[in-house]
Amino acid sequence: MQHPHNASPVNPVPPVVLGLFGVMALVEAAVSLGARGLVGGPQAIGWRVQLIERFAFSGEIVGWMTRTGQYPPEHVVRIVTYPFINGAFSQTLFACVMLLALGKMVAETLGQAKTLAIFFGSAAGGAVVFGAVSGQPLYGGFPPVYGLIGAFTYLLYVRLGQTGEGQLRAFSLIGILMGLQLVFGLFFGVGPWWIAEIAGFACGFALTMLLVPGGATRLLARIRR
Repeated sequence: MQHPHNASPVNPVPPVVLGLFGVMALVEAAVSLGARGLVGGPQAIGWRVQLIERFAFSGEIVGWMTRTGQYPPEHVVRIVTYPFINGAFSQTLFACVMLLALGKMVAETLGQAKTLAIFFGSAAGGAVVFGAVSGQPLYGGFPPVYGLIGAFTYLLYVRLGQTGEGQLRAFSLIGILMGLQLVFGLFFGVGPWWIAEIAGFACGFALTMLLVPGGATRLLARIRR
C-alpha cells in the first residue's frame, strides 16, 4: 500500500493523451528550432510551410480524389495528420494545454481507446465539414481539441442531469470560447477555421453520446419516442 506522503501531487496523464501531446509538441519544437537556425541548417527555415503543404487537409485535394477515383495514401492520411502541424508556436501552446487538460478528464471517464476515437473522429468530422465549405487548407490541433470539449460537455450534461441541476450549464465552456473568438474576430479578423472547430465539437459530443455505456440504447429509445 502506497503511503500518502509518497503519492504524486499531480495525477498522471493517461499515456494516449501524452502520446498525442508528444507528437504535437515534438513537431512544433522541430519547426520552431529550425526557423531560428538552431537545427537542420538553412533549409529548416521553411519546415513549417513544407509540413503544412505535405500534411494539411485540403478540400481541393479531396475534390480531385473524388473526381478521378484515385486515393493516394499520402493524401488520404491528411484527414488525421493535419492536427499535429500548427501555424505558430502560440497556437501549439494553447492546443497542447487544452489537449492535456480535456484529454485527461475524458480518458479517465471513458478510457483511452474511446478518447483516441473521439480525437481522430472529431478531426475527421471537422475536416470534412470545413472542406465542404472552404477551399483553404486546414491545419492545427483545435478541431479535435474542440471534439474533446464536446465529449466533456456531454459527460457534464449527463452528470448535471443525474444531480437535478441545470444541464445547460454544461455548454458554458463552449459558449465562452465562442464568445472569445467573436471578440478576437471583431478586433483582429478571423478566418473560416472556426467552422472546423464547431464541427469538431459537434462530432465529439455525438461520438461521446454513442460511446458512453448504454449511450446507443438511450439514443435509439429517444428516436423511437
